[in-house]
Amino acid sequence: MKKPRSLVIALAVPLFGAIVAAPMASAQPQLSGAATEFSVLAREGQSVASVEKAIRAAGGTVVASNAAVGLITATAPANGFAERVAADRSVFGAAKAKPIGTAPKNGKAKVKPSVVEKEGRGAAAPSAKKPAQAQAVGMDPLDDQLWGLKSVRSDLSRTKQPGDKRVKVGVIDTGVDGNHPDIAPNFDRAASRNFTKDIVADVNGAVVDGPCEFRSCVDPADHDDNGHGTHVAGTIGAAANGFGVSGVAPNVTLVNIRAGQDSGFFFLQSTVDAITYAGDAGVDVVNMSFFTDPWLYNCAANPADTPAQQAEQRTIIEATTRALNYAHRKGVTQVVSLGNQHSDLAAPQPDASSPGYPSNSTHPRQIDNASCLTLPIEGPHTIGVSSFGPSQAKADYSNYGVEQISVSAPGGYFRDGFGTPWFRTLENQILSTYPRNVGVAEGTIDAAGNITPAGVTAGIKKATAADGSVGYYQWLQGTSMASPHAAGVAALIVSQYGKGSRDFGMNPDAVQRVLEGTASDVACPVPRTVDYLDEGRDASFTATCTGDASFNGFYGHGAVDAWSAVTRGSQYLRG
Repeated sequence: MKKPRSLVIALAVPLFGAIVAAPMASAQPQLSGAATEFSVLAREGQSVASVEKAIRAAGGTVVASNAAVGLITATAPANGFAERVAADRSVFGAAKAKPIGTAPKNGKAKVKPSVVEKEGRGAAAPSAKKPAQAQAVGMDPLDDQLWGLKSVRSDLSRTKQPGDKRVKVGVIDTGVDGNHPDIAPNFDRAASRNFTKDIVADVNGAVVDGPCEFRSCVDPADHDDNGHGTHVAGTIGAAANGFGVSGVAPNVTLVNIRAGQDSGFFFLQSTVDAITYAGDAGVDVVNMSFFTDPWLYNCAANPADTPAQQAEQRTIIEATTRALNYAHRKGVTQVVSLGNQHSDLAAPQPDASSPGYPSNSTHPRQIDNASCLTLPIEGPHTIGVSSFGPSQAKADYSNYGVEQISVSAPGGYFRDGFGTPWFRTLENQILSTYPRNVGVAEGTIDAAGNITPAGVTAGIKKATAADGSVGYYQWLQGTSMASPHAAGVAALIVSQYGKGSRDFGMNPDAVQRVLEGTASDVACPVPRTVDYLDEGRDASFTATCTGDASFNGFYGHGAVDAWSAVTRGSQYLRG
């Protein structure tokens, strides 16, 4: 099990934040600037009502409140409000979220591109794939291309435990296309929620989500305008319905708990709301393939940040910690991607990407491992997942290190297999479900539903069922793709060993013990230092694996194994 460094830091932060966040001067600053959304966090032991009163006294308007962690959404002028409200004894701190009512200057691309995940788009070599073999019972037509599904031995585990419908898996992501033919059979529309509102543009006029697709600027809870969340959901639990692909746990229930913008940003209030909702809604497992924006690392007092930015980051740390603790107490197993910054999380590289919102806000920072956290992965009660490719080599982009890793899983590695015909092929990545509306927006699918030449280059696949229903599929890579493989195995563990007639479920600590205990040991490579230079990467990607076969920084306790989990997991239930 990973070392609990982040929990120690999180417990220490409130005291530090309480001293620094409150201004010393008695005169209140003037309010000015555009209307902006803030997340205001109550001090421990203080009521939400008292903080709402403080917000109004500081010149803000209360929009919504999360009583589970004491986090309140408010709107106020951009300047002066945070200092005013932080002066109140009931307030821990305030984090500026986003300006309200801005208009784009142009229609350029969204501001948070998934460079790692779509690396293979337009650059793929011809496939070296063998012809498809006959499908086994319980497998779907495209499953022969899902090397990750076989790597975690889902093809075997489903013969014993395909998943229990009572087990709910929450996808905290950019949304889930609940109408996709592979998602719909397992999708719980009634339990699904969207905690976001589209942001047309930021305060500088840079396009964020772009024009709203729906008049309310709030997408339905079965909609995904990014594609990331739908891809994750398919890997976890696409139905084994004789069509398209199937997931690791093809018979569990999928719940869309949307916290991500169309553009891929995940802001504090929506992520906290999503995490606490998972606990309140009786969700058994959540997958979190993101970090909380706008800071890649939230630092308690980084000298490169302004006092207001420091206070904002302390608020993010405290609020996220409370949410993760709350969900854990409610029985939620929390599976989190380790990140794509190719860094040892115990020795993070300098950060020049924060704050990533609004545009043109970044500044270089040295990152102190003792006081800086990437969230949610470095928060309490998280199961951190690293990524490997088809050869089981650690993916070049994957974060690593013994401090936060729990297990490893297939996440795709476009550059795997150097020196072989597989090198730089799309089939090294992960194939999963793709919303048609996203394909049309990206130009890979035309208005009539046909795959375009750009879609062919990107490897987009189309399946048509006997009833005429159509599903689309895309290749992606990332720890975002590794984490849902582990979440699927966690869902099978709850399905196999969970208890309760009315409130069926399983203690998340027990789920973690089974997941880690039944993972297949993977030793460090020889030599232990891997440079990725042949693969075209620079020296910053060079990584050294520490530990032994039972636990190391590249693979954690090992590669997740669904078959082992459902057949041998009972021995790890004691503890």
